[in-house]
Amino acid sequence: MKAIVIREPGCVALEEKAIPEPQPGFVRVRVKAAAICATDLEVIDGNIPANYPITPGHEWSGIVDAAGSREDESWIGKRVVGSNDVVCLKCDACRSGNWRYCSEFEEIGFRRDGAYAEYVIVPAYGLCELPEQVSFVHGALCEPLGVALGTLEKAGARLGDTLTIIGAGSIGLCILAAAKAMGMREIVVAAATRRRLAIAEQMGAAYTVATAEQNLLEEMKKLRPAGTDVVIDATGIESCIQQSLKLARKGGTVALAGYGRGKVMHIRMDDIHINNLRLIGAGNNWNQHGKAVAMMAGGLVDIEHFATDRIRLEEFAHGLELARKRPEGFLKAVFVDE
Repeated sequence: MKAIVIREPGCVALEEKAIPEPQPGFVRVRVKAAAICATDLEVIDGNIPANYPITPGHEWSGIVDAAGSREDESWIGKRVVGSNDVVCLKCDACRSGNWRYCSEFEEIGFRRDGAYAEYVIVPAYGLCELPEQVSFVHGALCEPLGVALGTLEKAGARLGDTLTIIGAGSIGLCILAAAKAMGMREIVVAAATRRRLAIAEQMGAAYTVATAEQNLLEEMKKLRPAGTDVVIDATGIESCIQQSLKLARKGGTVALAGYGRGKVMHIRMDDIHINNLRLIGAGNNWNQHGKAVAMMAGGLVDIEHFATDRIRLEEFAHGLELARKRPEGFLKAVFVDE
């Protein structure tokens, strides 16, 4: 089979590999769509620990074509998305549903080969059937939508809450889509430039702020002088996190959904302490695929337009370049098998 392989940080190539066989408890999926995520670039650059050589890809959909156990053969032929979490299912963390706290946790696309390939091996226990009305490309975007749903859940976001999102990448925009669906109001999206803010406006953002041109704190004082109920940073950038602490209302919530790339950052503790803020880490969002699929199938969320560029595995270099440079109008490059 064809697969994109990161031999070592900075060394990426399209290779021919043997078609993998699923072990008990796992299935083999013929990949129909796999989206490029910014964290995949971090694996390529060596900024996220990975088991090299590795095939990246954790945003995927496809059709099950083989099972490692007889009890999982009922999945064969079904359209699916699924969890990337490989866990023991026996420890206290797993039995309480907190898979990512499992001491044996491994993630597909990081510690195990992922979906930038014709086939991927995934755990049967994490599968979710993809309804016919949800395309494979749309289904591959269940993973970032699941991140958004997990972030809002951790933040305790509620119907009628006001929301400010810093960052208009795919995660920030997925948070916008999910927040609109759940009835949050007066949603503000801030980003450095206007390249994606027009998309945020089309998706229903009440206000947008281009921070390279406008002072975010001053603009928000005009829009919401008492502060925002929930502020979510989807950038992982120090200055953005510092600003998010100043934008929340007294007693409000700040959720950190951006990847910080291992950097040590400085915050003003009194912004949290004096204003009684609830500061939440919102990484490691799991078990949200079923909810994401249901929202897509029910028409509550439509983010298929995020797939601005559909490419073949042979065009991986072009897709990775798009993901790095993020030209005007670009959101996601998706490998497709059509």
